[in-house]
Amino acid sequence: MAEQEFKPEWAQKDFYAVLGVSKDATADDLKKAYKRLARDNHPDTHPGDDERLEKFKAVAEAYDVVGDPDKRPKYDEMRRLYGSGGGFGGGGGGGGFNDLFGDRARGAGGGGFGDMFGDIFGGGGARRTQQPRRPAKGQDVETSATISFTDALDGVTISLRLTSDAACPTCSGTGGKPGTKPRICPECEGAGYVVSGVGGAFSINETCPGCGGRQLVYDEKCPTCHGSGRGTSARTIQARIPAGVKDGQRIRLRGKGAAGDHGGPAGDLFVVVTVSPHRVFARSGDNLTLDVPVAFDEAALGAEIKVPTLGGAPVTLRLPAGTPNGRTFRVRGRGATRADGTRGDLLATAVVHVPAVLDQPAREALEAYREATAGKPLRAGLFEDAQ
Repeated sequence: MAEQEFKPEWAQKDFYAVLGVSKDATADDLKKAYKRLARDNHPDTHPGDDERLEKFKAVAEAYDVVGDPDKRPKYDEMRRLYGSGGGFGGGGGGGGFNDLFGDRARGAGGGGFGDMFGDIFGGGGARRTQQPRRPAKGQDVETSATISFTDALDGVTISLRLTSDAACPTCSGTGGKPGTKPRICPECEGAGYVVSGVGGAFSINETCPGCGGRQLVYDEKCPTCHGSGRGTSARTIQARIPAGVKDGQRIRLRGKGAAGDHGGPAGDLFVVVTVSPHRVFARSGDNLTLDVPVAFDEAALGAEIKVPTLGGAPVTLRLPAGTPNGRTFRVRGRGATRADGTRGDLLATAVVHVPAVLDQPAREALEAYREATAGKPLRAGLFEDAQ
């Protein structure tokens, strides 16, 4: 967590009034006031209370400045100059902050007013700043569902049983035994993190091991979660799978994932859909496909045959004489539903059927056909062209 930088608007804020103390309050008085107000307004003890959350932020901001022995006198001087009309500018001849601190900042190689107060109010130090934990979005959850081929085309509402990480139901995520009051974590002094040195002039901020980043601790831990504040949540939700979903498609349902922290929004639920195959139909994009068995005489002489449609009445397919094996016919508007509500087509492919066994009349007829076409060999010239 980064140190707070100087903000000009602080000159217009009475941090002593925010903490409910006088300007002459001792450091001990300031600390006691901060701890009391932070405890009374902490978001962990008042989840979802936006007014107390804003109050907690204001208290943390105020104590970060006037509770710091280095920052406090500068803040007092800034307030004095602001109240006497010093303002923030230095170009009107009225003195102000640039006259007070500009020479010092420039002498140090800085850039004047902004750089000077950047150093005073947070540049480069390793002090900890008490900051409230911000609302955080809950985790995304992924699950899978298997639906029928027909449901994938038409859309369906399914029930899903979900188990996800959630706030402990006994302590509502505070980690403390119900009925007990928290206190400011003594290890991080309510910051939620501690500063650790890694060698030389470098340091890093780590989550406080004493409070787990919650900024408060309880003398008696929750008997259910043993102080972690986390638990599991099992629930059943109704999920709408849209029409036209494909096998393996990942559907996103916003706000159906794990609950957020500190008033944050819930995560999303991702459903990976598996579509069961159909006995007759298959799918190619937004089109349905169908293999239609066709007799030799139907293919040779032409015919009108009926083919099924999914969820509708059969349609008549007109085969022209001489239809080859594998020819595909298109029946418009009888395919899968698209996102815009229109439908793809049904693609019916003719598969010429060759009987495995012939009765005597059929054999004689085919032999007569063979004799009639003997003068027109089917493969004439094919092998010669292959040389």
